[in-house]
Amino acid sequence: MNTLELEKYSSRLMGLIPPERIVKAEFPRPSKEIIDRFLEIDGLTPTVSDVLDSMGIKGVISASRLRPVITGKKIVGPAVTIRYIPESITPDYGHEQKERAKLADRDVYAIAEEGDVPVFDAAGLGDVSVMGGLSTLVAKKWGMAGNIIDGGVRDVDTIRKLDYPVWSTGQTPITGKYRVEAMEINGPISIAGVRVNPGDLIIADDSGVVVVPFEHISEVLQKTIIAVKKEDDVVKLFESGASIEEISKILPPSKW
Repeated sequence: MNTLELEKYSSRLMGLIPPERIVKAEFPRPSKEIIDRFLEIDGLTPTVSDVLDSMGIKGVISASRLRPVITGKKIVGPAVTIRYIPESITPDYGHEQKERAKLADRDVYAIAEEGDVPVFDAAGLGDVSVMGGLSTLVAKKWGMAGNIIDGGVRDVDTIRKLDYPVWSTGQTPITGKYRVEAMEINGPISIAGVRVNPGDLIIADDSGVVVVPFEHISEVLQKTIIAVKKEDDVVKLFESGASIEEISKILPPSKW
């Protein structure tokens, strides 16, 4: 992405990453109608997980791996991505030499659209923070739906005070300054072994995180709606005292 394409974001960009490391800012995103329809569904990530299994798509991460900082939250939105790698210097050297910190979270928010979900590939370094209180404030102010962090976060009390949805590998007081370097924004990344591209649909709730590849979003939604209806019908029949034979016509017990 050349610097001319970034001019429309110049009022928000903070220059935290070299512009040549920003792959793109504009890409296809799912419609608001699709996102709203997903949000209406209860038991969302387990049902979508089953649908992805049936389609042979690897896209599910359990909450034991990416844990919600605030329980009871549910988010659905297109991914914007950032990839970190460990720094090549020690923190002591960085502080002594007054090196420039290489965290770039706020530049991700700067080129994102309202309702996007920033997804951080920090190599699962849960004991090192790549997001803190100020980052949370900017993300919320600029309308992000919530963050997915395959790495650590800090200032957890601030995240909860701001009531901002975050899922992370770890919670830590240790800063990422002089420990990690932002290598790329809006390129393909991997979180917990699952590939994420900008524009993929991110779904997260208390059960975990699901990544739906952009090209499969509409199909996954339709299959999810059908699956939810079948389950609702089974529940109603069971509660009404219907026989197993009647219930099996809707959904065989082996598929419950």
